[in-house]
Amino acid sequence: MTLGELQVGDRAKVTGFTAGGGAYRRKLLAMGLTPGVEIGIARVAPLGDPVELRVRGFALSLRKEEASALKVEKL
Repeated sequence: MTLGELQVGDRAKVTGFTAGGGAYRRKLLAMGLTPGVEIGIARVAPLGDPVELRVRGFALSLRKEEASALKVEKL
């Protein structure tokens, strides 16, 4: 499942990344979205984009297109 499929209040663990987009993958890794880290969906904007995540004690906002690059396992 991808991060873009989760709803507000859901928790998940990052399991990897989708194929392609190596430069963006490096950016996500630099922001702390490494395999094994737990994330929570805090909010979604009224029109559905961006999505606010809680990861490692801070809030991170990603566009849904960017968020769909993450593969997650729902907890």
